[in-house]
Amino acid sequence: MELPDALLLARIQFAFTVSFHFLFPAITIGLASYLAVLEGLWLKTGRAEYMDLFRYWVKIFALVFAMGVVSGIVMSYQFGTNWSVFSDRAGPVIGPLMAYEVLTAFFLEAGFLGVMLFGMNRVGKGLHFTATLMVAVGTFISAFWILSVNSWMHTPTGHALNEHGQFIAAGSWLDIIFNPSFPYRLAHTMSAAYLTTAFVIGGVAAWHLLRDRENQRVRIMFSMAMWMAAIVSPIQILLGDLHGLNTLEHQPVKVMAMEGHYQSYPQGAPLILFGIPNSAQQRVDYAVQIPKASSLILKHDRNAPLDGLDTVPPEDHPPVGIVFWAFRIMVGLGFLMAALGLFSLVARARGRLYSSRPLHRFAIAMGPSGLVAVLAGWVTTEVGRQPWVIHGLMRTADAVSPLAAPAVATSLLAFIVIYFAVFGAGVVYILKLMGKPPGPHEPPPAHIPVRTAGTTPAAAVKPEAIAPTAGDPA
Repeated sequence: MELPDALLLARIQFAFTVSFHFLFPAITIGLASYLAVLEGLWLKTGRAEYMDLFRYWVKIFALVFAMGVVSGIVMSYQFGTNWSVFSDRAGPVIGPLMAYEVLTAFFLEAGFLGVMLFGMNRVGKGLHFTATLMVAVGTFISAFWILSVNSWMHTPTGHALNEHGQFIAAGSWLDIIFNPSFPYRLAHTMSAAYLTTAFVIGGVAAWHLLRDRENQRVRIMFSMAMWMAAIVSPIQILLGDLHGLNTLEHQPVKVMAMEGHYQSYPQGAPLILFGIPNSAQQRVDYAVQIPKASSLILKHDRNAPLDGLDTVPPEDHPPVGIVFWAFRIMVGLGFLMAALGLFSLVARARGRLYSSRPLHRFAIAMGPSGLVAVLAGWVTTEVGRQPWVIHGLMRTADAVSPLAAPAVATSLLAFIVIYFAVFGAGVVYILKLMGKPPGPHEPPPAHIPVRTAGTTPAAAVKPEAIAPTAGDPA
């Protein structure tokens, strides 16, 4: 049996580490904003339940954030070890963008994270809320720069080649930062992160509702998550459609692989729902399809022609089977998310949001769906770009470091063992925290008026007046 070469092993290693890594930012981006909303509601209403939820989720946020930072650092080292040729040639463009991410986002998050995590009883309420907002803003800024880099690799603009064959900025950096696919990718990815967080929170809340539907904190948590599911899921589907149309314009080969279009269709292309891509025979076996529906979706005309992979040299074909199925997993989960959001609206209208056991079981099953959909989306995007690392300009095979396969294989095995041991333990601990229902925590600072459900705000609360008791609902 022929062993994998260094190129394939380097690609597997990067795919493994980046998949692990992005699971964490997919949660922290949304969770940071959720924590800011909870603290804002607590400051506005004085309801202790919001602070209880803040304290419940901030511990989980801290763990996920830490694992995301560590996995991101490990992943970035591969640009120098496994992809040194790419780093040398594209460094003058992507290097400054990555530096902006560190200077504007990472330092912002790191500076305020300590205040957010440990300053509740040490700083004023305004400063603490500001710190929470800054952490949320920092996660968005970080995503902004990272996605700008990634989008430029898909739709490179604003560049030139110097005498050393390196990509450099030609003119305005805005042409590089705001490349053609960046706005669509940013909107689609950020909404996906918010949905991922909402479904994780909704799944946790549903788990506890099946055991105690009277817990007010769980009710608040579930209601907020279902509002996000109902509102953002349809928006995400629309954003995905717009992103797909942009991809058709700038990376049509990727769309051919996503659609399973091996052949061109001069008078309307079918929408292949399911099937088994057969690249050897250039067809999709056992295809279940809707005639001309692909042309209707992509061109808004049932009879519009669509090119297939038969118009592209074979050496420029991406791995169709992987792209085809990853795309369907992503889209299928997106529609299931919208279905859960609609289900929750019906249950809410009937007054059964907190008592419908089928709804709660559905929400539990959909808890990890955002994470799976995010991974499937990134597989679609990145595998669909192959064989290019910079689309149309630099092949992946030309970007790899001159390493021997055994060296890459050794580091890959080490990553697999360490990642599953370290991050596996972290995930187990996070699940353990989620398995406990949110309850009353220590009292908030004395300068915050306290109000529980059904009561009016106190004009002033002294520290000795808010000592918790066994039956205190605060």
